[in-house]
Amino acid sequence: MRGWPFIKLLPHKTNFHFVKYALPAGILSLVLCVASIVACFYPGLEMGIDFKGGAVMEMTAPAGQSIDAGKVREAMNNLDLGEVQVQNIDGDQRAIVRFQVPENEDQTAVVTRVQKSITDSVGQVAFSGTSVVGSKVSGELFTSGLLALGAAVVLMFGYIWFRFEPQFGFGAVAGLVHDVILTFGLIVLFRLEFSLNMVAAILTVIGYSMNDTVVVFDRLRENLRKYKTMPLREVIDLSINETLSRTIITGVTAVMVLAALAIFGGEALFGFSIALMAGIIIGTYSSIYVGAPIILLWGVKRGSLDEDTKPVKFGMASRP
Repeated sequence: MRGWPFIKLLPHKTNFHFVKYALPAGILSLVLCVASIVACFYPGLEMGIDFKGGAVMEMTAPAGQSIDAGKVREAMNNLDLGEVQVQNIDGDQRAIVRFQVPENEDQTAVVTRVQKSITDSVGQVAFSGTSVVGSKVSGELFTSGLLALGAAVVLMFGYIWFRFEPQFGFGAVAGLVHDVILTFGLIVLFRLEFSLNMVAAILTVIGYSMNDTVVVFDRLRENLRKYKTMPLREVIDLSINETLSRTIITGVTAVMVLAALAIFGGEALFGFSIALMAGIIIGTYSSIYVGAPIILLWGVKRGSLDEDTKPVKFGMASRP
């Protein structure tokens, strides 16, 4: 078929003026970041069992039999234990159940009551791997998750500082912070459960965003050495355009895979997939309209030429 595969439809060379819209894009990003931060406190994140306490229990049906997740969920809902998650694994013979344990009830008694209710509903099953997360442990997990996100951003800043120049590092970190904040905002907006899976998704977003930013920055550094007299804003536009097809192919491929995962991966992977898809799109945007404009404002060194450190106002050509 003519025009297939999709890659052939992409233009080999583009000439978009990205820097021209850097100022309105920056204002939009700032407004969305502020809104996301406010949303994280009100109405707040929808904490999962990992961060607000609860129990996880695995069950296995006898050989030749299966576990009906719907019946298990119905039996659990009748116990009035709040949020309940039931996920089949290894076909329908095994399942994992997650539920909340009321603070004013004995944990062992609640688990025993749950096991009896499930047995009455789906028949005799073997329970194993039961673990209960208390409120103290869940609070420690939440703190550790946030520290992991902060450490990832700091380490990325150090890597970019070492490989490029300080202004590249600040541009990259600004993009990473932007991506993390907006991803949190979307988690709140779509009322997705914030769990350890979400922490993993955000860490993956940080890695993807940094990879995309490094590609743009590497081409920018190369073009700064090659075009020593070209205005900085034009060098930035040229670098982004030269890496645009790679960015589109990588991003679209990842989003397609994650979309399939969200549709066919079940409830357990839905939130993870949605957050990762949103983060990839935000990360692609930030590498163009967050990281690069900071370099434009700061200025860079151009090989053996004088340091180009004068701030550049958007809408005016820079003078090398």
